[in-house]
Amino acid sequence: MGLARELRKRRKVKQRVVTVPAWSDKDGDFKLYCTPITCYDLNELQKKHPDFLNNTSIAAMVDLIVMKAEDKSGDQLFTSAEDRMDLMGEVTDVISDIANQMFAEIETQEQQVKN
Repeated sequence: MGLARELRKRRKVKQRVVTVPAWSDKDGDFKLYCTPITCYDLNELQKKHPDFLNNTSIAAMVDLIVMKAEDKSGDQLFTSAEDRMDLMGEVTDVISDIANQMFAEIETQEQQVKN
């Protein structure tokens, strides 16, 4: 077994909470979950959006959300082209806030306490 495979077996991937106040309901803020963005994820995004890291478009952020958004049990929230189109109809501030939270590497102490 190669070193990379051994390291992959040791990797522990923890979901992060992404809070979306704009999607709140009577139960409070909507929460979705995501795993950390990997090199593979960035590679897939850059295939479709070649300048993703230097000039992130709303379409690229939507594709990131479709790719990474999960429910608490780890199932994808958005799976179809129709889901993507619906997200493209969302207010840009909401989409950019979700994408920014997905990219955030450091959790605040408040976020750590909530988890």
